[in-house]
Amino acid sequence: MAKTKIAVLISGRGSNMQALIEAAKDEDYPAEIVLVASNNPDAPGLEVARAAGIETDVVNHRDYEDREAFEEALDQTIKLYGARIVCLAGFMRILTPWFTERWRDLLINIHPSLLPAFKGLHTHERALEAGVRIHGCTVHYVRPEMDDGPIIGQAAVPVLPGDTPDVLSNRVLEAEHKLYPQCVALACSGKARVAGERVRLQAREFGAELLMNPHD
Repeated sequence: MAKTKIAVLISGRGSNMQALIEAAKDEDYPAEIVLVASNNPDAPGLEVARAAGIETDVVNHRDYEDREAFEEALDQTIKLYGARIVCLAGFMRILTPWFTERWRDLLINIHPSLLPAFKGLHTHERALEAGVRIHGCTVHYVRPEMDDGPIIGQAAVPVLPGDTPDVLSNRVLEAEHKLYPQCVALACSGKARVAGERVRLQAREFGAELLMNPHD
């Protein structure tokens, strides 16, 4: 089976990167991680990737005079390794429209909320403050606007009495580690295609806890 070559971008420990690495060990998984790259030379996730035998590279944003120069170098690095799809996994740089449009419908992000609710940072604190009963995570194709773009899939978790932001964060993170590899597999196998700024799925192979565009 021909596998789609993907690059994973991280800034820290890259726990979602680790989930993708584990998923990609399966011979039937449709993606091959050809690069883990970071803007942070001290990102712990780089060592994790190296230990798994995956090529790593660093494009340190501090080495460039502006965002455009950094992103041009990042783009060239990704292409050097032959990646066809880019997955953000805790990549803590806001990408410009130049980059997001260059990788339109090929750039995937995971966000710790049920978008469009709670875009941005501190999603778990804000969810608790709002008193929502259900929280979760979203995998989507990236657009120039922050935390926006066609949704590939979502996973919901309950908000329980006594939850703290850390407790809720850990519950959501467990869901992220299941959801992200499944959504990346859909994208790499051509089963999650964008049509009219919505993702049309060609598979219904997921557990009840995954809300994969339930209204399609």
